[in-house]
Amino acid sequence: MSREAETIHTGPGSIERLQALIGDLRDNAKVVLHLRDGSRMEGVVAVVPTVQNFVDPAGTEGVNGVVKLIDPARPEWSATVSLDTIATVEHLDSVVYGTSQS
Repeated sequence: MSREAETIHTGPGSIERLQALIGDLRDNAKVVLHLRDGSRMEGVVAVVPTVQNFVDPAGTEGVNGVVKLIDPARPEWSATVSLDTIATVEHLDSVVYGTSQS
């Protein structure tokens, strides 16, 4: 994974928000991600995301994270979404923390 990200976060409030999103994105959870730009992305969480260190285009270091979505009905499809682009997470099933099937 690249250490570069379009946006990074350094403030405690922003970092706490990213960490809270991770709590909503459990392994194998079927979700709809409502993005800040008004679009939406539906899929199954492939791996629980983590907050990681990145560098933005200006060379500033901070944190961000990504979540990878897959769709068993479309094996060739996957999407990687930056956590900071997510406005809300809508759960379409009852997968909760600790139910990884991997």
